[in-house]
Amino acid sequence: MLDWQIILAVLPVVIFAGLVHGALGLGFPMVATPLIAVFLDVKLAIFVTALPTAAVNIASVLSSPTALATLRKYSPLAGAGVVGTVAGSLVLAVSDPDPFRLLLAILILFFLWTSHQGHWPKAWVLRNGLLAMMLVGFFSGVSAGTTNVMVAVLIVYFLTLEVPRTEMVPAMNMCFLLGKLSQIGVFLWVGVIGAGLLVSTIPLAVCALAALFAGQRIGKTIPQQRYRKILRWLLGGLAVVLLVQYFNSGG
Repeated sequence: MLDWQIILAVLPVVIFAGLVHGALGLGFPMVATPLIAVFLDVKLAIFVTALPTAAVNIASVLSSPTALATLRKYSPLAGAGVVGTVAGSLVLAVSDPDPFRLLLAILILFFLWTSHQGHWPKAWVLRNGLLAMMLVGFFSGVSAGTTNVMVAVLIVYFLTLEVPRTEMVPAMNMCFLLGKLSQIGVFLWVGVIGAGLLVSTIPLAVCALAALFAGQRIGKTIPQQRYRKILRWLLGGLAVVLLVQYFNSGG
């Protein structure tokens, strides 16, 4: 069980992350994990946000009117993401997550630079639709399992294909949900967390949902072009946070 002081310390971060996820349709663990890791161990930060993240993802999927159609279209992406998440979670349970944070930061910066220069291999992704989708799904899952950040890899994929927001958001939340449930299952199976910890984070999950619904009202006012710019800025900010965490940990 979590101490109530930890829950109170984490609560403002959870509310902020819920607002961001509601406004953009993504980003709860991307925002919450690095901020919580400032005052908690990284692994504990991932464990504490497991149930709130799953709750936010479920609500996001259920609120989408195109959820079933999206599930059919992007089922290979989600399926490969589950496999990658299981693999990454098993690695996290027995290893240091710092090298994976560094790798993810480098990949994000590489995407931002190459896409700005017009060199990102969009044509290859289009030619190899199913293969590209499954590779992206797997590596996003590995990223989710090791760093709790699946969204960065998925944003790169969907921005590359210029997928509209109405399709991008439910597709990513479907991947987030299946990946998070897989991660929770692995953590329970290997014994790194117990049911008591999950139960103690129920208040955090409730607050995250309330913030999510408030953020969704804000999200309706954001135009498509501004939305894409925000995603790129989020990627850049995430890369910086990951690099700072890596070097502060002595990596």
